[in-house]
Amino acid sequence: MPQTKIKTFQFPSILGHEKTAVEATTSLATQMGFSTSQIDNLRTAVSEACLNAIEHGNQQNASLPVTLILTPSQTTLQIDIIDQGPGPKTISQQRPNLSKKLSGEEHSRGWGLFLIQNLVDELHITQTPQGHNQTRLIIHI
Repeated sequence: MPQTKIKTFQFPSILGHEKTAVEATTSLATQMGFSTSQIDNLRTAVSEACLNAIEHGNQQNASLPVTLILTPSQTTLQIDIIDQGPGPKTISQQRPNLSKKLSGEEHSRGWGLFLIQNLVDELHITQTPQGHNQTRLIIHI
């Protein structure tokens, strides 16, 4: 596949707009030749990362954008999701307890970063030079 250009999208911090990011990522990953299972994993990981950006980073403030940057190469697809919240988030090394969440002993939410980390080849959460959250997902062909 020839080198594809970097694609950048912005969308408002409104729940439901993460679907735009998922569809853009899916389209590019399909063009790049990713397998169906890799695309399924990407769909979930991008959705979760965008939901985190909307809900936690931008506090669902519709005036604050979420930026999606897709950077393809011959061997990888890098997906950057940038919100306007103070960064960076941390990745918990503790595995969520499914039985406690289902029984109500623990909050049912809080699976996002754990799930993302297990669906992509690399997950990096950093702070942009402007002090915002940047979640980078990398998946190898």
